[in-house]
Amino acid sequence: MKRKLTLALVMSAYNKTDVHPSTFILIGIPGFEAAHIWISIPFCVIYFLTLLGNFSILFIIKTDHRLYEPMYLFLCMLAVADLIVCTTAVPKLLSLFWFNDGEIRFAACLTQVFLIHSSSTMESGFFLAMAFDRYVAICYLLTHSMILTHAVIGKIGLAIVLRGTVLLSPHPFLLRWLPYCKTNIISHTYCEFMALIKIACAETRIRRAYSLIVAFLTGGVDFILIICSYIFILHTIFHLPSKDARLKTLGTCGSHVLVILVSYTPAFFSFLTHRFGHHVAPHVHIFVANIYLLIPPMVNPIIYGVRTKRIRDRFLKVFSFSKPLN
Repeated sequence: MKRKLTLALVMSAYNKTDVHPSTFILIGIPGFEAAHIWISIPFCVIYFLTLLGNFSILFIIKTDHRLYEPMYLFLCMLAVADLIVCTTAVPKLLSLFWFNDGEIRFAACLTQVFLIHSSSTMESGFFLAMAFDRYVAICYLLTHSMILTHAVIGKIGLAIVLRGTVLLSPHPFLLRWLPYCKTNIISHTYCEFMALIKIACAETRIRRAYSLIVAFLTGGVDFILIICSYIFILHTIFHLPSKDARLKTLGTCGSHVLVILVSYTPAFFSFLTHRFGHHVAPHVHIFVANIYLLIPPMVNPIIYGVRTKRIRDRFLKVFSFSKPLN
């Protein structure tokens, strides 16, 4: 019954226009429609943990002035970007899985494309900023506080936000000007640039090229610079006089390295399979795209909360009824 209702909704929405439909229809994960309600359970849990973890990080750092240091301030910026990415996609995803409500208006779809892609780009920028902080803290320890002042941190954060906004703002317009005379059905759980490109009935090579260039200038360049920063960091660490000093210094980078691995691995896999993995099954594309969207924002505060002593101690003080707050 639900499937017939969905098909009727699709035809009703699509018959309004054969070039610029007023609505798109998200169908979720192709081949797994019957399991949507079960798949929604871990997705809902992940979203809840994401909200809890990132708001906790923001609250803890906001209420403890001793944590107003570069690493923690960049972590706050990352938490905000993570919350935007998840909140842009997950509520509609859960509505689709729970109520079979896949209809999304054209303007809302384009807004979702912009917010998801621009915020993901900002996440990458904040990872680079955190790597730069680790580089300065280890290689220029004595001048760290003079180099990364609050004013400099604010300018870096603003530059990252402007980069994501400026480079990704053309995406909705590039999609808006395309005709969609093939179908208005999107085989995905949320609106994504490549998912919309695939259902357009016009030449899209220039748009694909622009997307590829932007991806390289943001995530690609960020990743290269992060690797370069850690090469310098490792060079400095291995020249420290004692083994204990080397291990202690490496430990300060552990959380950041784990977060980068968790975030960039599914991101690169999703990017490469979308553009070059033509023989990869559609449901694999979508599963990976959802992992890239959902898992890093949930894991980031957990990694920093568990591995960073100052955040962990503050968390225990704030949320423990047995200990008084400072």
